[in-house]
Amino acid sequence: MSRGRAGPPSEAETPELVRLRHRIDTLDRRIVALLNERAELGRDVGRTKKNAGRRSVRDLEREREVLLRVALANLGPLAQADLLAIYRRLIAATRALEERDRSSD
Repeated sequence: MSRGRAGPPSEAETPELVRLRHRIDTLDRRIVALLNERAELGRDVGRTKKNAGRRSVRDLEREREVLLRVALANLGPLAQADLLAIYRRLIAATRALEERDRSSD
């Protein structure tokens, strides 16, 4: 599997390094699938809010709850600030999908 490098693997790529990178690649595919599943659920939430007559896409209280739950679930080694930054971006991307869905209706 190509890693974006030209040529044969370098001498520094030991079998253990190749094995670990393969595990990371596998995890990355799972993470992408989970992120897209989460995004679809977010779109479903957006449609449900719209059908219920809610005009606002953003729900600050819900966003705070999600971030708090994420912070409490984090046992490391990822730094809390880094994980929360990732989730803030995820929430913003999901909100953008909701807004796009509303504007296309």
